[in-house]
Amino acid sequence: MEDIPQPSSDPYSVGDHVQIYLSSDDPDNQHHGVVCEIVETHEDNLGEETGRNTDAYSYTLCNVETDEELPLSFRHHDLVPVESRQ
Repeated sequence: MEDIPQPSSDPYSVGDHVQIYLSSDDPDNQHHGVVCEIVETHEDNLGEETGRNTDAYSYTLCNVETDEELPLSFRHHDLVPVESRQ
């Protein structure tokens, strides 16, 4: 059975490298597996509503391969640290 990578337990910071990890039925699945750099961090009150601190974070990302900013932001739970992928 394949190990499923998990998001960081701490918020990501600008400059961190992450990989987008989405399910096959996610409407934005074309971005699954793309390695990106965090270029901006956004915070809202979703973490208060769910009780999970990291749910409050979403991120603007830049594809490290193409050096292009992605046209949408991704929530914390959609991203895994690049270091966790082996």
